[in-house]
Amino acid sequence: MKQTFLVVALAVAACAAATSAGQAQEGVDKAKAAAFDNRMFAGPPAAKAYACFVRRYDANHLAQHPKQKVSAMKLLVAAEDAPEDKTTNYSFRLGVSYRHRPGNFDSSGYCNHAIATESGHEIRFECNVDCEGGGINVALSKDDKSAIARLSSIRMWNRNKPDDDASEELIAGADDKIFRVDRADLSECAELVTDRKELAALRHK
Repeated sequence: MKQTFLVVALAVAACAAATSAGQAQEGVDKAKAAAFDNRMFAGPPAAKAYACFVRRYDANHLAQHPKQKVSAMKLLVAAEDAPEDKTTNYSFRLGVSYRHRPGNFDSSGYCNHAIATESGHEIRFECNVDCEGGGINVALSKDDKSAIARLSSIRMWNRNKPDDDASEELIAGADDKIFRVDRADLSECAELVTDRKELAALRHK
């Protein structure tokens, strides 16, 4: 597993030069961005903050959505102060399991605040995987108890295959465009974190 993430990390690092984490609040009113942060992280993010969302789709749901490929999803959103840039950097990690195939699949990248064009007022995190790997948009439900993840395509990696060829695209079909994942204890998302220091920080939240 460590080899898998090392390969992925190297591939991401090769493209990261084009990605500036300082874009975190670009294009959004600071007050609205701060309010969204308070909702996402249950208060103002300190030096580092996390939010975990999980959903395991039951047989009844999958029967009603026969074309849905994803059977379970975990989403970890992180915020970290960058004093040298006078901004907050945002990132995400996504884990999915599929209903008709074995294995666990992961992806990760950076996020920006963005205003949804459909409504003109909803704030989301716009999250992207480097090297044109697609991404997701993350909004919150009205009660802040769930996240709404929207995607068109995102590159995923098989967690158990230590090579870059293990990547593939999760493409939104009829039933894989929008996912509601429920807020959960941070321990539920610990498997998505491979850095020991970050894992320790997560577990102490």
